[in-house]
Amino acid sequence: MATTTLNFGKTVSLEQAAQIIARTPKNRFLIRGEPGIGKSTLLKRIGQIASEITGTSYLTTYCDVANMDLGDVAMPVIDHEAKVTRYYPSSRFRITEGRPVVIMLDEFTKGNDPVKNMLHPLLEVTQPRLGDLPLPEECIVVMTGNLTSDGVGDNLKAHSRNRITNINIAKPTDEEWINWGMNNGIDSSVLAWVKAFPHSMASYTDGNQDDNLYIYNPKRQQACFVSPRSLELASNIIKNRAYIEDNTFVASLIGTIGEAAARDMEAYIAYQDELPAWENITKNPDTAPVPDSPGACSVLVFGAVTKVEKDTMTSFMKYLERLPSEWQAAFAVSIMKGPKQSVAMSNRAWTDWVRENNDIL
Repeated sequence: MATTTLNFGKTVSLEQAAQIIARTPKNRFLIRGEPGIGKSTLLKRIGQIASEITGTSYLTTYCDVANMDLGDVAMPVIDHEAKVTRYYPSSRFRITEGRPVVIMLDEFTKGNDPVKNMLHPLLEVTQPRLGDLPLPEECIVVMTGNLTSDGVGDNLKAHSRNRITNINIAKPTDEEWINWGMNNGIDSSVLAWVKAFPHSMASYTDGNQDDNLYIYNPKRQQACFVSPRSLELASNIIKNRAYIEDNTFVASLIGTIGEAAARDMEAYIAYQDELPAWENITKNPDTAPVPDSPGACSVLVFGAVTKVEKDTMTSFMKYLERLPSEWQAAFAVSIMKGPKQSVAMSNRAWTDWVRENNDIL
């Protein structure tokens, strides 16, 4: 089964999109991508980059356009003194708080036409405004939507399309998502499963994916499917499996990532129960049981990448040397991409291991 391919010049990563949006505040960007790949999460990152560039602390605000009505945008107010009506924008846009704002119009392409028409002045380059109020200088407006081929009701009229810059977001590769997961608390069994099933991060736009039962495909009727978003939800369920009945646990996974993925992930979840307790590993590195199966070793490695601390790194390195060399190398590569890189770099046992095993890295 084919894995995700690079479509150079037609798609960009989430980070690449955040960089161009933050550095080009006068443009109005529409970022498109298939469901669940993290488009909405760009809001915080764009604000961070813009703040770093300008030295000004940007505000951020999220607007779910698909669920907005006209009154959620602005309301007419009578100015009795001038004998006119004015439009007061909703406080959700934060444009009166005295600082530049990153405004995310999420699912703009699914909004009702009257709402989109009312928001349309935000897309102007020369005099952007909301209601009667001009947009403060350096404010950033970004919209999100799905690919037209996703078939989920996205549309935009020609006069709007001509005012914006379209960017298609690539679905993250398995390696990109695993690196993100290690830094964001994703359960180790989910990380190990994605490593073993990299086609779970393929896109239907790659081609040759008709037999891939994990991923979103507009050609099929699907209640649930694997995406970066649904894998994070699955991780939340797995972390609480000790408190959930088996039937409820499996049904919840199926209802999150689909039956094909849930059934295959069960085995990796079971591997966690085969592993020795972390306390046993770190207190008894010479005698704690070592897993035999590759699946269990994978779960162990990804779990250790996020668990090791300064006071356990030395003992874990001692335990790690009892594993096959390929899993030692997997740990070494992964920890340098994860949140505990500094823990490893400051540890003598780690530096000794790197020096002695440089040939397998």
